[in-house]
Amino acid sequence: MADTATRADVQHAIDALIRAFGEHDTTAYFEAFSPDATFVFYTHPVPLPSREAYRDLWAEWESDGFRVLACRSSEQIVTFPAPDVAVLTHRVGTTVRDSTGTVELDERETILFRRREESGWIAVHEHLSPQSITAC
Repeated sequence: MADTATRADVQHAIDALIRAFGEHDTTAYFEAFSPDATFVFYTHPVPLPSREAYRDLWAEWESDGFRVLACRSSEQIVTFPAPDVAVLTHRVGTTVRDSTGTVELDERETILFRRREESGWIAVHEHLSPQSITAC
């Protein structure tokens, strides 16, 4: 069980990451992830093995007109499976602009955080799934 200071510290890291994403602040957003972070997105055919690989994909999206307009996080659950590990699961409502116009997304996301002695909590893995899946 995490102590109050730890919970507050990881919540600060969570809030900063979500705020940066929602404001399309790419510098702050990508700095919230460790360079060796991994990413699994249902919209992309293969896992991304690093922050740089995700940044490259993000740049491709931007060249096609992608921009995050807003992000809402709800139903947050934060657990601490180990003293220096925190897991966020939440529902994410995102408004984006892409080549087709403005799109509202409803997704589930899990982000794994690791505490670093020198600089606090940092995201090391993100897994994004659609909120609901329609049966085939």
